Amino acid sequence: MRKDITEQAALASSGQVSALELVDAAIAALDGARELNALVHEQFEAARELAAGPLGDGPLAGVPFLIKDLGEPQAGVPERMGSRALRDHVATQTSWTIERYLDAGLIICGRTNTPEFGNHCATEPALFGPTLNPWDKSRSPGGSSGGSAAAVAAGLVGAASGSDGTGSIRMPSSCCGLVGLKPRRGRSSFAPFAGIALDGLANKHALTRTVRDTALLLDVSGGTAPGDPYPPPPPQRPFVSEVGADPGRLRVMHADGPPFPGRVDERVQAIADRAARTLEGLGHDVRPGAPKFDPEVVRHAISVIHAADNAATFGWLKHYLRREPERDELDPVTWDMVGEGVRTSAVEHLSAVAGLHAQTRRAAAAFESSDVLLCPTLNVLPPPPGSLSASRGTVDAFFDVEFAATGWTAVANATGWAAITLPLGEVDGLPVGVQLLAPDEAVLLRVAAQLEVALPWADRHPPDYA
Repeated sequence: MRKDITEQAALASSGQVSALELVDAAIAALDGARELNALVHEQFEAARELAAGPLGDGPLAGVPFLIKDLGEPQAGVPERMGSRALRDHVATQTSWTIERYLDAGLIICGRTNTPEFGNHCATEPALFGPTLNPWDKSRSPGGSSGGSAAAVAAGLVGAASGSDGTGSIRMPSSCCGLVGLKPRRGRSSFAPFAGIALDGLANKHALTRTVRDTALLLDVSGGTAPGDPYPPPPPQRPFVSEVGADPGRLRVMHADGPPFPGRVDERVQAIADRAARTLEGLGHDVRPGAPKFDPEVVRHAISVIHAADNAATFGWLKHYLRREPERDELDPVTWDMVGEGVRTSAVEHLSAVAGLHAQTRRAAAAFESSDVLLCPTLNVLPPPPGSLSASRGTVDAFFDVEFAATGWTAVANATGWAAITLPLGEVDGLPVGVQLLAPDEAVLLRVAAQLEVALPWADRHPPDYA
């Protein structure tokens, strides 16, 4: 499945291959790579049945796809969200985004592993066990979209869905050598269940191997459902039209250090520096700098928001289970977040959100003279399992450790800007991502397509899965 989904769709549309052949190839690949533990629920027979029937005229008709097992329910399909408390849970409604995927003709073959409620930038839930990184099985694939990342990186499917609250699309994309876009705030709908998620920190999209696939999937899944509270401006034209379009001479701010306490691995920084030189060679104006804000205020606000969200999830769990979850039914970090969340007052929660907004206004003001921020996606190489999933005793301490590794990813969530990571290098055989941030997706897709040509990655694959 080395062809991207744009090409797979073209092959199916032309009749050169059938949808059933594409789906059977994906199923064979998924069956042959079970050691990665990327898949936690199979929908193989339903996928074959769908592929054998009329395909419709959607732009991705007949293309196999995987869904992250968090935030994207499909009626009648198990949805565990990485939690032992939900081991028997079956969704009763279908998300607006999945309906858009199905309308586009994607064929869902299963659901991918994720940490409990997406709480970690690692994919090691007690319910299903850890997902392995196909580049190096002693390294984490990242999270929380780690199952999707491992499956796409290993070539089991051409693309898979993800979601991103502090970097959960971009972090695993960097760890696994993929393209990962977090759209701008509100670009994709959380209907019919919510207006926003994590007080606006979270958004959702997909993990792919090519920029054009990322753009096409955004055209498919982007948009607003009736009643959405904060719709962004609609794109001026289809996002696929931005791929290959001239971005003009961009003012690129090249981050001169990490935003939170921590150190950037010099080998990782070297790859970001090379990307900056490449953009300069393409005619862009590249200068050092960084948006300014109080990192302590931002980190604490994100901690409070996650704790409050987990407390709300805990209330839903009690209603669903008709009892309180047992101690061993939730992971230690979840219990940390639930405990702090139920002790957080409404005033503390609102104050944290207000403080976050004040800091992101500071960051936006400092960014007004630039079009794009360039930075390492992560401060570190793909980390070992356990390093980003352990309880630290407090939620603040947990995010201190996470942000020391993930660097700039959470800044895009806090500001609501779009952000994309591109697999622009390797260190010791491990992929390294470079991240671009901007207020809107269009400029990112244009410059990402430039870099895809200038620093191509299409021929780089995990050695055991090439």
